[in-house]
Amino acid sequence: MEKELRHLRKAMNSSTHKGVHFTELQKERVKAALMEEKNTVKRKSALSIYVTATLAASLFLLLFYNDFVTFNVTNNATTEKESQILANEWEIRNEYSQHGKVMFTVFPDPALSVGKPYGYLFSFKESFAAYNGKNLEIYATHQETGERIKVLSSEKITEPTPGYRSLERYTTSLTVPKSGRWKYEIYFDGALYGDVVLAVMENTFLPIDVPKFVHEEDFRKIDWNRKAVLIDHNILGNKNKSGVIGADMPSVNNGQKWLWHLWGAEPYSSLTVIGYHKNTETVHRILTTGWSLTLGGAANGAAATSPSSVSIPLSGEWAMLLYVNGELFDILVYEIHS
Repeated sequence: MEKELRHLRKAMNSSTHKGVHFTELQKERVKAALMEEKNTVKRKSALSIYVTATLAASLFLLLFYNDFVTFNVTNNATTEKESQILANEWEIRNEYSQHGKVMFTVFPDPALSVGKPYGYLFSFKESFAAYNGKNLEIYATHQETGERIKVLSSEKITEPTPGYRSLERYTTSLTVPKSGRWKYEIYFDGALYGDVVLAVMENTFLPIDVPKFVHEEDFRKIDWNRKAVLIDHNILGNKNKSGVIGADMPSVNNGQKWLWHLWGAEPYSSLTVIGYHKNTETVHRILTTGWSLTLGGAANGAAATSPSSVSIPLSGEWAMLLYVNGELFDILVYEIHS
């Protein structure tokens, strides 16, 4: 045994294993190589994670973008469709149809406006059995404000329109407080029967064909105490402003000749005359040829004059609003008795 150990030590001391086998430089190189291999593995792992994460994020964004685009296209289409439906819902219509069949039509007063009761004629198309014994109610909704009011309280239907078999000419009086578009909803026994959309005008006493430059506030400028006075040449009016020859003559329902005189107006200007009757608070056309005429040259000290034919519909106190080229020029106040 001892002999075998000696041979082993001798073999270990041979050139292969004898002495220092790794110098310090070799050790550092080995360490460096090991560290480089370790870092390479780490870099490969980090790069793999980064690439995988990037691909996953890109895939997510792609899918999200497609869904987002699809959602927006669909949502925009839906919004446009809803807007169109809403716009159509408020189109002016005086007729309600269901499944292609007209259920009723409404005919309001042509002068329908706010703040006053106006007549409405409803023509219901079904047989009287469809309405007999039911309670009729009408609600109105204002488009602009969304205000909803009951314009007709519950009324029980017990008989047809006189002279008709059903409710072909059901009439009622309704009032709404604002101008604009109103949706009138018809209910029988609490169930919506149908609706119509009507335009309600501002309440005005001006005739429909009056010139556009005439405004209601102009009539608030009337001073009933400022009566027309007699000026030179039998002119009755406001001195140095305007007046008429013939205003003291009978003019009620008569084509009386009036000669207009205006100071401060140019010849060939347009003169518009608007008559306002104090007692009835109504506006009338005074000139028999229309609302306006063309002024001629100077006469009787006035810068512009023009003859005309007038017809006054009522006796009483009148204010004549004079407009020159669309601008309020003067107001003449006359007492016309015959």
